[in-house]
Amino acid sequence: MAKSSALARVSEAASWGLRSPADGRREMTPLQLDRLIHERMRLGIVSALAVNESLSFNDLKRLLKTTDGNLSVHARKLEEAGYVACTKFFNKRLPKTEYRLTSAGRRAFERYLNHMEALIRVTRER
Repeated sequence: MAKSSALARVSEAASWGLRSPADGRREMTPLQLDRLIHERMRLGIVSALAVNESLSFNDLKRLLKTTDGNLSVHARKLEEAGYVACTKFFNKRLPKTEYRLTSAGRRAFERYLNHMEALIRVTRER
């Protein structure tokens, strides 16, 4: 396959996807890569929360090998978008922060994964 043809197919996969409306028919609709999730640290947060019911701030910090400030900035962006819920409480007089993925966050992550899988599939087709 010519290089320009492969690039065109990747570009097409990145900008279009299949959608099934309520009536069951499938149609092509424009897709945008979710830039909020695509950033490395936020992708790590969402991925970790997708496979855990909830994680504490310290658990996420340890898993992602990041700083307090970096994690809090990225977690706040996800929280503002409604992708992550944050609960603050005290445990034996110590403040605790716990995060969980919301249903909107789970749907957004699923869309993101489907989009990335479509891109991978197109690039591997020859």
